[in-house]
Amino acid sequence: MININEKGIASTDFHFPGQTAVYKGKVRDVYMISDELMVMVVSDRISAFDVILPRTIPFKGQVLNQLGAHFLDATSSLVPNWVQAIPDPNVTAGLKCRPFKVEMVIRGYLAGHAWRTYEAGGRLLCGVQLPDGLKENDALPQPIITPTTKSDHGHDEDISREDIISRGIVSKENYEQLEKYTRLLYKKGSEMALEKKLILVDTKYEFGEYYGKIYLIDEIHTPDSSRYFYADGYRERQLKGEAQKQLSKEFLRQWLIQHGFQGLEGQQVPPMDDEIVNLVSERYIELYEKITGKKFEKARQDDAVARVERNVLEYLRRSVIL
Repeated sequence: MININEKGIASTDFHFPGQTAVYKGKVRDVYMISDELMVMVVSDRISAFDVILPRTIPFKGQVLNQLGAHFLDATSSLVPNWVQAIPDPNVTAGLKCRPFKVEMVIRGYLAGHAWRTYEAGGRLLCGVQLPDGLKENDALPQPIITPTTKSDHGHDEDISREDIISRGIVSKENYEQLEKYTRLLYKKGSEMALEKKLILVDTKYEFGEYYGKIYLIDEIHTPDSSRYFYADGYRERQLKGEAQKQLSKEFLRQWLIQHGFQGLEGQQVPPMDDEIVNLVSERYIELYEKITGKKFEKARQDDAVARVERNVLEYLRRSVIL
């Protein structure tokens, strides 16, 4: 049982040496240092339906940061990534890349947003034609890429490959490289998941440029960016029409839907009691231990913000990139 009174990281307001700008996203506070480096602090905030929820989740930021580091290291030989160091359990420091304004979503199964679109009668998703006769959580004939626009504020929107290129959001040459990297990463992530008896259902990747070279940025294969099913019993549950046992944020989305919230105009976020906060935290830790095979070591929470500042300052003093 998690102690929900433990102080996590709700927000930060640091002023680091050489700092030029700060970007605060739904979950991450990103500090730009000079023209070369960015320091990403992964908070314990949680979002769903592109809305930041009112309660923080103990240890969530640490789980995301350390899982992201685990997978970025495992895929670095396939796709270059932005990471330079992990100076704190909640922090990644890396190259200051110029992000592409799309998120590369790849799906191997009909779940989540894709299923809700399909169930409503849609058969065209981001320019990709889906066959008739599929059930929720069925494997797709082959993985499909369904990109979204990347919005700094508000909702991301589905977009097709053709529209991305024709509107000049990403050049044809670069977009083809993003697709190639996306498929390589999903294949590797799926293999790593199956080794732990999990199915990587769908996920998203973000990319950026640094001196003309494309790098994988942000996190990958975490509960915030991915959906996992348990492989054991998957086929039996599909045959019986039962819900799949999963490790992802989808259970939180379903809880919100059941309480009348889908991020639509006029809807209010339902109160999150200690039980749901505790459950979300336990799910994040469970996924970390399941996918890495390591026991999750909880960082101290009583001075988490001060700890982050100390560790980042020490890293910046030693950094050779500045």
